[in-house]
This record gives sequence, C-alpha cells and structure tokens, in this order.
Amino acid sequence: MTNAGPALNHPRYLQRQIEYIRDTDNSDIREVIVKMGTPGPEDPPFMQRLGEAMRRRGVSTSARDVLPVAKDFQNAKDRRARTLAARERELTSADRSLAATAAQSAWTAADIAELKQSALADLEPLLGSSIVQQALATATGETPSSAQPTRLWISNSVVLPVPDRFLPELISNVPNIEDIYPNRRLSVPPIVKPTQIAYDIDHNKASAWGVRAIGALSAWGAYDCRGEDVIVGLLDTGVDADHPDLKGKVVAWAEFDEKGVQVPDSQPHDSDQHGTHCAGIILGERASGRWIGIAPRAKMAAAMVLNGERGGTDAQVLAGLQWTIEQQVDVINVSLGSLVLGPDAPSTYTKAFLSALKVGIPVVTAIGNDGSQTSGSPGNDFLGLAVGATDYLNRAAGFSGGGTYIIRQSSYFPPAMLPLVFSKPDLSAPGVSVWSSVPGSGWSYFNGTSMAAPHVAGAIALLLSATTIKDLVNPHERAFLIQDLLIGSAEESGEAGQNHRFGFGRIDILKAIGFAYDRGYGRENNGR
Repeated sequence: MTNAGPALNHPRYLQRQIEYIRDTDNSDIREVIVKMGTPGPEDPPFMQRLGEAMRRRGVSTSARDVLPVAKDFQNAKDRRARTLAARERELTSADRSLAATAAQSAWTAADIAELKQSALADLEPLLGSSIVQQALATATGETPSSAQPTRLWISNSVVLPVPDRFLPELISNVPNIEDIYPNRRLSVPPIVKPTQIAYDIDHNKASAWGVRAIGALSAWGAYDCRGEDVIVGLLDTGVDADHPDLKGKVVAWAEFDEKGVQVPDSQPHDSDQHGTHCAGIILGERASGRWIGIAPRAKMAAAMVLNGERGGTDAQVLAGLQWTIEQQVDVINVSLGSLVLGPDAPSTYTKAFLSALKVGIPVVTAIGNDGSQTSGSPGNDFLGLAVGATDYLNRAAGFSGGGTYIIRQSSYFPPAMLPLVFSKPDLSAPGVSVWSSVPGSGWSYFNGTSMAAPHVAGAIALLLSATTIKDLVNPHERAFLIQDLLIGSAEESGEAGQNHRFGFGRIDILKAIGFAYDRGYGRENNGR
C-alpha cells in the first residue's frame, strides 16, 4: 500500500509547508493562513455519515445507486424533527409553513453558534502566543492589540502576515497548529463568449436552453415551485442588483478585501460581469423575453470575493463562505478557483466545507476550465459538489475539467482510509452558450463551468421549495440528502458510474423532485 505520509500537524509536514510557502512567495513578509487543530475527534456520528455517503458514491456503477432510501423524513430518529412534525399536524395549513421555517431556522442558528464558539476557542492559543504577537508587531508596525488578524472560525484558521524569519518559530512554538497555507492569489475566471450560437439554442425562445434542459421549466408546472423561501449564497465578482432580472432579489451583501476583512459601507455592484451572469442563471427573471434563472423566486446573499481587476485570495473566499453561512443561506455557489495540475487536492477549503455541511448547506463548485485531467481549487475539494459543463447536445465541453484526486494525509479520516482516492466532478450541467444577465441591463452568452455550477445551485433551490427537506430534515443530514437526490437522479452519460467528464451525469431537477416525493419528502397538495 502507498505510504499515506505524515499526518497533518506533524513537524515534518509543517516544515514542508513552510518550504512550499517560501518557494511560492519571495517577499520578506508572507501572508499565510494558519489552521489550528481541534482538541478532540471531529464529531464521530457526523463523520460516519459523511464516510457512508462518500463510500456509496465511490463504488456505485449507476447514479440510481446513490438515491436515498425511502423514509417519512430522513431524520426520523431525531427528536427535534418528530416534535416539529407533531406540532405541524396541529397547525392549520396557513400557519404550517411559517412555523416550520421558524423552527428549522432556530435549529440552524444554534448549530452555527455552537460551531463558531468552539472554533474561536481553538484559535485563542495561537492569537495569545508571544511569537504571533511579535510577528504581527514586526510585520505591521502596530501593537498586537491594534493589529487584529482575520479570524476564520469556519475553517479554524487565522490570516496572518508573518516575516520570513518567524515562520519556523511559529510552528515550533505554538502547539496544535494543524496546517499552514499561503494566502494564494485567485484570478477572475476568464469570460469566454462563443462566436457562433447553434440554431437550436438561439431559437429556444421561452427560456435559456439550460433552464429547459435540466427540467426546471417542467418542475415549475409539475410541482408549483420556483425557489420560494430559499436563499442562495453567491461568492463571485459581485452582482448588479439593479439589473431588471435581479432587482429586489439581493437581500444581503458583503464585500471582502484580500485579507478577508469586510469592506465597510460597500453597496451591491459587480466589479466584472461574471457574478451578475452567475446570479442570473440561479434566479433571474425574463426581462430579456426569455427565462434565464432556474429558481426565479429565490433570494440571494451575495459576497464580492473577487475584484474584476485584481482577482482575489483564499482569505477572501473563506471569509465569504463564513459570511454566507452566518446569513443562514440554503446553498452556496462558488464559481472560481486556482488551477491544480497534479493528483493531490489542496485541503485549504476542506474544513470550511465541512462546517457548511454540518449546518445543512451544500457548497456547489465549478470544476475548472482547463480541460480533462485538470481542475481548480476549491472545485476539486473532496467535500464540494463539483460541476462540469455540457453543451446543448449533452456532450461534455472540451474545456471542462475533472480527474482522479488523492488525499494523502487528513485530520478528518482515520489512517486506515488513507490515502483516499476520489473522482471529480460529481455532476455536470449546461455550461456552453449560456444566456444570462450582465451588468448594465444587458444579456450575453458565456461558456464555462462557472455557468454550469449555478444551474445546480438553482436546482437545489427548486428542490427545497418543492419538498419538506428544508423544514423537516435535521441540518446534519440535509446536505447529504440533497446531494444524494441530485446525483441519484442525474441523466447518465459516459462510463458507468462516476467519470471524469460528466461525473454521475447531467442534472435533471424534474427527476430529482420526483424521487424526493417517491422517498417521502413531498408536500401535500404541492405545499401551496
């Protein structure tokens, strides 16, 4: 068996990370993200559920093998869900939705508060150490009390400017440092406009072709759902909230700088075109004469984590993830990343994605636009729901990434599971000649896995608005159930099971909702 290598937080591993940081940054002061370990094991019941879900996907030769078993609701053994279900039966139909939503929101808020409190406690040994205070004072010229680094509770980490000479002392003098990363630069995904539009795309007048292809138009009619009561988190270049297809939909906004600090008094805007295009795919209306959004009645919490001119950093993206989780969104779309050529998947985002899954929020990621056997990070993270791109003939786009990846050391999986080999993407969706909104009341066709991922995020909004999953399923189970339904209902293409071009297949939201009803998650009288 291949040697899995030293565990995270092993001195030899941390020393290699410092060498990597020095190789990739020759400045005197390195901006790094220092991740702290947790005192005990990572929530064993939750990790067992995670392991079961991932193992089932890994050995499945058909998407249908991934579908969840039929239950009245997934967390039937959870006392909170049983109590809520009993209370719902006592309510009138007019009161039921509001009461269920309020109760579920309270569960999620409590889960987020518990995660945050625990993580901030784990960070205190780092922030209180004399070596960190010296490093901060030297790097910033300020007193330690004035130089407040960005705390990222979502990933048990802190963004620190560290003079080069302090790096070895940092890992040798501060106990329980689990990992240390460079605060990598991320570029805005290139906007590629197709030069020719196929006849069948241009003459699809009712909607953008992807809205029809994944079954969204049919789901609207069959299940009377368009994303009601769902909030989608968007991490991107921003969004033009005044666009006629998006007006009134951005209910929360934040902008972050390169250190992950929230910019005060920022107002919604798009520093490029990318974010507005992705937002339109998720929830745009039909101001152009065509429906462009998968879930046009959903709302959005948008975080600007990329600047159209300068790009962004890992700290910005992690801060945006943290903020969207605190907004209690239902799904997060991340159409960005940095190129990864080798089989080793960076673990920069794994803890953050794990935190999202614990509170029931799936994170949808674009796999990248550099072709087969390449990917982008965080698109290839083990815990992200990675999406590749297809064209209107259901062929994999030549630019769409994917491959086999490996985790050699991990704080989350037992040594017996390492090295952990897995495949990406998980799903595919329309990503060629996609019609959507651009800033300034315009529209355009774009290509990219950045366009494919929002189709999946919008589909999750439809699934939640059409079923009882958001109201009745425990947050610890919810994200897994959502992913199993989407993957299990996919329109299979390519090799049997999961493959590097299509994942398990192209998303089909009409089938996903149908399977959800079949498994016991439907709303009586369509819930409306």
